[in-house]
Amino acid sequence: MSDYSPPLSDMRFVLENVVDLAGLSTLPGYEHADPDTVFGVLEEAGRLFAHELAPLNRVGDLQHSRRQDDGTVTTPEGFARAYRQYVEGGWAAVPFPAEFGGGGFPWLVAVAIQEMLTAANMAFSLCPFLTQGAIDMLLQYGSEAQRETLLPKMVTGEWTGTMNLTEPQAGSDVGALTTKAVPADDGTWRITGQKIFITYGEHDLADNIVHLVLARVPGAPPGTKGISCFIVPKFLVGDDGSLGERNRVECVSIEHKMGINASPTCVMAYDGAVGYLIGEPNEGMRYMFRMMNNARLSVALEGLALGERAYQQAVAHAHERRQGRAPGAPAGESSPIIDHPDVRRMLLTMKAQIEALRCLAYLTAECLDLAKLHPDEAVRTRRQELADLLTPITKAWGTDLGVELTSLAVQVHGGMGYIEETGVAQHYRDARIAPIYEGTNGIQAMDLVGRKLPMRGGGVVGDFLAAIAATAEELVAADPEGEPTGEAGARAARSEAAGAGKMSLATIGKRLTEAHASLEQTTDWLLANAPADPNNALAGATPYLRMCGIVAGGWLLARSAQAAARGLDQGEGDAEFLRQKIVTARFYAEQLLPQAAGLAPAVTAGPADLFEASF
Repeated sequence: MSDYSPPLSDMRFVLENVVDLAGLSTLPGYEHADPDTVFGVLEEAGRLFAHELAPLNRVGDLQHSRRQDDGTVTTPEGFARAYRQYVEGGWAAVPFPAEFGGGGFPWLVAVAIQEMLTAANMAFSLCPFLTQGAIDMLLQYGSEAQRETLLPKMVTGEWTGTMNLTEPQAGSDVGALTTKAVPADDGTWRITGQKIFITYGEHDLADNIVHLVLARVPGAPPGTKGISCFIVPKFLVGDDGSLGERNRVECVSIEHKMGINASPTCVMAYDGAVGYLIGEPNEGMRYMFRMMNNARLSVALEGLALGERAYQQAVAHAHERRQGRAPGAPAGESSPIIDHPDVRRMLLTMKAQIEALRCLAYLTAECLDLAKLHPDEAVRTRRQELADLLTPITKAWGTDLGVELTSLAVQVHGGMGYIEETGVAQHYRDARIAPIYEGTNGIQAMDLVGRKLPMRGGGVVGDFLAAIAATAEELVAADPEGEPTGEAGARAARSEAAGAGKMSLATIGKRLTEAHASLEQTTDWLLANAPADPNNALAGATPYLRMCGIVAGGWLLARSAQAAARGLDQGEGDAEFLRQKIVTARFYAEQLLPQAAGLAPAVTAGPADLFEASF
């Protein structure tokens, strides 16, 4: 099983060329997040995660987390020690406000750190991820007393947090939940009910667990309009932050899962547990949606991270495994499978999609930072709109790709990929939950066509399409003859002379123009036909979302190619590294981007066949 090596060069390229990390560091409050400081932080984080957490990935998969007879949960060997290192290093605190002990870094930096953490050990990463969401909820909607009491320990990671939404009868239909909250004489509430699928609902990593629980108060209206949100700590917390008696909440079982076995997925029972209302009654779903929306970006990173981890392992195996004789190889000798064109196609497909997805995830994070702190209100508004549009695309396309990428890694390994000892099957099993997390990908598609396309009368998606068109026009206009110029042209010419057959930047622009046209046409069709019958949009929502992801990925890789070509022309950076960025973008444009047009008929087919079919 290969080790994990944080892709720091690729990450830095995106931070410098696709998003503007240097620009973020000029915003009030982010002055300390200059690129040199950030890259030093990322290097240190990557070192810890690769050396301490990555080796535990297989350990956790084999040992699982285990519930004891007293209701406590024991995590796999080494997890508690690694979590202490994570906390002591201050990694949990990086993006949160300094007033609560945080580092105050942009969310973009946190996303880059989280990519490496998740790639090293996804099951481990889920604990900080859930805590991160709980912190975000309390920062936005908690009272001053709640924030002062809970956040200092949660920001450092000394205490962890959970999200308690799902019940046996209420999964995606959260409005069907029945957990009850009854007011007590002292201003607190008593929470009674059962929650399922609670990630890290019980564990031995931290001193306390702060559960955020959705429940109904007496007289609440039905459905999602009658849901309130409560803080229910594992141990009650005194006004001075000290821990008191154990609350009446217990893990009654742990689910046996397909993957992420080290992460305890708990069934939690609340039996008159003491709870504290967050905000106003019956507003819990609105609060939770804010928390879930940011969490969706973190889930998207699971597809990226596991795809990267599986890709690294597939590349290592392809160099080591000898099988068959590649064209041109000496007679009587088997070749490394890396020499076979179809294996190279699979690896380059993985590489291109990983790089596209990294660009998209980092762009979404940058939008959130600019929406928060940019001094120009118009910029803040536009960036929030773009983040809202990109979030369901990034989450759904990213996690679907995570499953596809890890499956390709199994395929590169051949029969050995199906054998657990190689470890690559674990990445595939672990990745499969991500398209379900934080709203299934079908729900993300429904959100995209139902809520996000109509924003500003279609103006938000119109701006997005215009940005794609502008990049395509720049690429075509920069080289109307279709041939690279300058040093980039010389390098491309040498590559073509060697038989690589690389496309020009102008051709990338042409392919992007074609894909943009297909996406624009389907977008117009949805906007025109959804008002007459919502099923017109819902029937084509999933292929439309995938279409958006494919085209967005092509757009961002085109921008990567532009930046790499500039670097080559100016003689800056590692020439071979930059050339490979162009190669990857050209492969994506020629072999992956055309898939977008093929999805158009599915987007515009309408719902007739779906409802005529019998099942």
